Order: sequence, then structure tokens, then C-alpha cells
Amino acid sequence: MRRASGRALARTVLAATLTWLPMVPAVAQAPLPEIPRLAIVVLDRDALYTNSLFGQRIRREIEAASQALSLENRRIEAALVAEEQVLTDQRGQMDPAAFRAMADEFDTRVEEIRQAQDVKGRALAQQAEQASQLFFEFAGPVLTDLAQRTGALVVLDRRTVLAAADQVDITLRAIAEVDRVVGAGPGLEAMMDAQVQVPTQRPAAPQSRAPEPGTDDNTVESPVRID
Repeated sequence: MRRASGRALARTVLAATLTWLPMVPAVAQAPLPEIPRLAIVVLDRDALYTNSLFGQRIRREIEAASQALSLENRRIEAALVAEEQVLTDQRGQMDPAAFRAMADEFDTRVEEIRQAQDVKGRALAQQAEQASQLFFEFAGPVLTDLAQRTGALVVLDRRTVLAAADQVDITLRAIAEVDRVVGAGPGLEAMMDAQVQVPTQRPAAPQSRAPEPGTDDNTVESPVRID
């Protein structure tokens, strides 16, 4: 059965999630500043995402996934180092041709594992970027509504404005509105399941480079770091 597009699935998941997400308990905070009715207001786009419930949830999940990937890399690396040492210890008791065949096979596996782990890292970065893009798709209508209710004709990204009075900055108000309408949203895995499939099958153990012919070194010269 063919999967729906990742973005379409993410919208569906978010729409369903918003119907069951519990209301976030009100937290005592300073009242939001009043926004004067001006034709032009400014908004800190980065702050809107990073300080929203949605953005904070994605950041926590990305950090957790990154730490898990780092631990996985270390475990794989330790296993490869141990395998490399066993191969090195066996060299003196093996036929040179047989040893070279085993060393070449080990080298190939090391490279396959390194590439697979690199794919996982790139996929994680891509997921973070896609989550950010999706957030602003959902936040767009909220910002448009906020602009209309405050009489603003234009909302500018504060980063592109040379100077602006604090009174025309609607970032705090926008964060509150987006949190109210969008909330924390679904988890990263639910949003991105159909967009990025991170490899889960572990390739054969990595391999190290065999010594050049004619050398007397009794080690298998192949780095096994995979990050």
C-alpha cells in the first residue's frame, strides 16, 4: 500500500492531535503588551518557533534522537575496534591471502556502516528542517488572523528591519496565539514517518584496511570511527 506524502500525513496527524491534546494549564505570567493599531508590525521569526510549545517539543525530540544516535555510533565503534583487534591477533596464524581477504571484507563493512550512520544523521537534520517548515505552515493562518485583529497590513521579520520600536513587535503575542491554536502538536516521529525513513537495519560489522604487501606491521590499518 502506497504511503501518503509526508507533509499531507503530517497535516492529518496534527489535525487529529489538536482534537485530543489536553489544554495546557495556565501559567502565571506577565500580561502581554498591548499592540498599537499600526499598519506595519514586526515579528522575530526564530523566536516564534524556538519559544513556542511546538518548537520546544521538536527541539527536545531532536536532542534525544541525536544523543541516541551518538550512543549507537559509540557502541558500533567499540564492536568494530574489538573485531579489528581479533583480526590483527589472528594474522600471524593465517595464510596471507586468506588474511587479506578477511581484511578487505572488514574494510568494506566498516565503510557500509559509516555510510549508513551518516544517512541517519542527515535524515535527523532533514527532519528538524521539515518540522520547522511545517510549523510555519500551521502558524501562517494564526499570524494572518492576529494581523487582521490588530489592524496590521504588513508583518515584517524583525531580522530584516534595521530598527523598530518595541511597541510594534508582536512576537510575544504571536507565540501566545500559536500556542493556543496549534499547541505542542504531534511528536516528530508521527509527523515525519512518511517523509524520512531512517535506516534501521545494521550493516555487517565495519572493516579495516589491510596492510600494504611487504610490510611487517601486525595491525590492521583501518580507522573505525563512524561519526
